[in-house]
Amino acid sequence: MQRATPSTGMTPSSITARTSLCGIVLHPAGHTRSPHMHNAAFAAMGLDAAYLAFDVAPEGLGDAVAGARALGIRQLAVSIPHKVAIMGHLDEVDETARRIGAVNTVTRIDGRLVGANTDWVGGVRALERETRLEGRRCVVLGAGGAARALVFGLIERGSEVLVLNRSVDRARALANELGAARAGSLEELGGLPHDVLVNTTSVGLRSGESPVRAADLAPGSVVMDAVYDPEETALLRAARERGATPLGGKWMLVHQAAEQLRLWTGREAPIEVLAEAFDRAGQDLG
Repeated sequence: MQRATPSTGMTPSSITARTSLCGIVLHPAGHTRSPHMHNAAFAAMGLDAAYLAFDVAPEGLGDAVAGARALGIRQLAVSIPHKVAIMGHLDEVDETARRIGAVNTVTRIDGRLVGANTDWVGGVRALERETRLEGRRCVVLGAGGAARALVFGLIERGSEVLVLNRSVDRARALANELGAARAGSLEELGGLPHDVLVNTTSVGLRSGESPVRAADLAPGSVVMDAVYDPEETALLRAARERGATPLGGKWMLVHQAAEQLRLWTGREAPIEVLAEAFDRAGQDLG
């Protein structure tokens, strides 16, 4: 393992030889709110477990997974830039994650490391807080791992999905592989009727920019940005001004974390505890 970032709510005296160790592998690690969220949920659920952030550079991923095996780590969340590469280091990848082409959760099951994807669950459950998805016309911006998860999830929910990306070839490849209705460039959003728009690109991550023009957003639609820092991105401000419903990345992160906890424990996670911990983490890291 590489450098571990301490997490809120843990002290050396609270960790024993029986404590289950969990965590997240990503690079860089300074921005993640996952330790705050999971440790709060562990406490609320009465679990003797601790969750750390592990800053793992791409070249160290194989060693990190070997370390997780040796240390008996019970569950790992997987974030950028490892969601695809980690698949080659696991004993098994479930069918859904294999179809999506990315893993964001690794759970130890009978001594084997099994990959899954909870991003799609987090994405659709976040959107379902604001609208039904069956029969809706949905646009996904981007063609990376998060986009793949959202396209998969929206199609599972019965939506008609369009994929728009700066690289049209990548958008088309994703659309063809997962069964989206069509693909195109970001500039094609103007004039396309849509009920839901989801941004999975990194545009807006502390940049103050939007991936699409405000005038191209449909009034009355739901606009979700997977970016959760800042809380209100330029895209979400534009959505509000256009009369659309803005939805930040908070609830996608919360619901995917809840699904990770369910995969490990078999129990339903406390959503509000996770959400409150997300907010506190923003204050601590701000």
